[in-house]
Amino acid sequence: MKDFLLSLHARLPRWADNWLDALVVAFQIGAIVFAAWVVARLARHLVARLTATYALPAKVALLSRRVLAFIVYGGALLWSLERLGVSGMALWAAFTGFATVAAVAFFAAWSVLSNLFCALLIFTTRTFRAGDLVELLESGDKPGLRGRVVDINLVYTTLLESGDQTNGTTLQLPNSLFFQRALRRWHGAAEAGNPPAIEIHRSGP
Repeated sequence: MKDFLLSLHARLPRWADNWLDALVVAFQIGAIVFAAWVVARLARHLVARLTATYALPAKVALLSRRVLAFIVYGGALLWSLERLGVSGMALWAAFTGFATVAAVAFFAAWSVLSNLFCALLIFTTRTFRAGDLVELLESGDKPGLRGRVVDINLVYTTLLESGDQTNGTTLQLPNSLFFQRALRRWHGAAEAGNPPAIEIHRSGP
């Protein structure tokens, strides 16, 4: 490709050299943008398949698509700037500065991010589902937090403790708590008591 461009430069008049260089750069940037668009489309398709396979909530799928799109198009932007002649050192300084800010924000929001990740694990591993009767155990000989799961979102899991959703009590537990303690879950005929009939709400499709 380089030899072809050199031979083309030799054949063209001098006034056309700058135009040719600009067209080459424009073509390269167009190719980078097109490649980024294709990769982003493939990533969206992959997220859609994973969402359908594991019955992930719509918020998880939306967050995943946005993060992947940010990574892909951010990389395409940096590559395009490099093609336009921006210094590699300047790009590296900008990237490291951005990475530092992102790392600080990540650790500042660690509790929220851990709950998001645990919500993803709850849906993919099917630890429990909306409608299940569960109990978080403090220890083997002490009763724990118990209730019927009525809602699972990206941050909290809501348990119906007594009564119903209109006249009753609920527990709103961080999702990460379910991976820090032993979890008891009742199945079928082993389910204790006769929980009230309630309307179940589950985040996601």
